[in-house]
Amino acid sequence: MAPQPWKILDSRMAFDHQWCKVRQDTVQLPNDTIIDDYFVTLGPEVAIVVPITPEGMVVFVRQYRHGIQQVLIELPAGHFNPEEEAAEVAARRELQEETGYGSDRWMFLGKIYDNPPKETNANHLFLAENVTQISAPQLDVTEEIELVHISISEVMDAVFRGDLCVSGTISALVFALHKCDRSNLVG
Repeated sequence: MAPQPWKILDSRMAFDHQWCKVRQDTVQLPNDTIIDDYFVTLGPEVAIVVPITPEGMVVFVRQYRHGIQQVLIELPAGHFNPEEEAAEVAARRELQEETGYGSDRWMFLGKIYDNPPKETNANHLFLAENVTQISAPQLDVTEEIELVHISISEVMDAVFRGDLCVSGTISALVFALHKCDRSNLVG
């Protein structure tokens, strides 16, 4: 038998803050088991960009991530509200804000979910080719960013070494490398 959706018997906001919303559902499983404390985080959508320079370098950001209390290397990315802003507009904005780079060659790569059992948001993946520096980064108060350039031919080695370990970054790189012939990513 194919998996069946759970029946929501009750739903309430357990925590409702500007930066974090958590819903508590009471659900009935297909086998009639009732779970009265299934928590779901309601998050904004995320735009993630694979920016590649004309020289074949991928532009990453190195920054502190307080949730795990580590400095990580990631692709430029940021939250957006799809009712107020299109995913590509958010991707363009985040690339320029975090790196100062821009591009006129964009490709939508796909949409993925990081943690669908417990989170509602999706990651929208984009490729920006022939990116060039067009301004200084425009960081917000929580951002302290260092730019890191890794050759397109070396990014998967960086993944397997553990230098790149953020799921959205890895997914976006896989999509970019799969959808585009590597020789077409430069120039």
